Amino acid sequence: MTLRVFLTVLEIGLLVGVLATFLNIVAKQLNRISANLARIAWGVRAVEVMCGVIGPAVERINGNLVDVNNDLTRAAAAAETLA
Repeated sequence: MTLRVFLTVLEIGLLVGVLATFLNIVAKQLNRISANLARIAWGVRAVEVMCGVIGPAVERINGNLVDVNNDLTRAAAAAETLA
């Protein structure tokens, strides 16, 4: 009977050891994933900051293009009247 108790306790100890090992491996992988996600988030924030100037620049360029379009329309009308 004592052999069975000893083997049961040994089996439970091995099970706990294996579970602790795998939990440790999973924890290390989750830490690596967390570090990678932090780097990705930093990169996305950097891209967001760099792209922040695009909006006002596009509006300024579009305003200039509207002016060019109006000027070219007047030039085309003037060319038609001269032709």
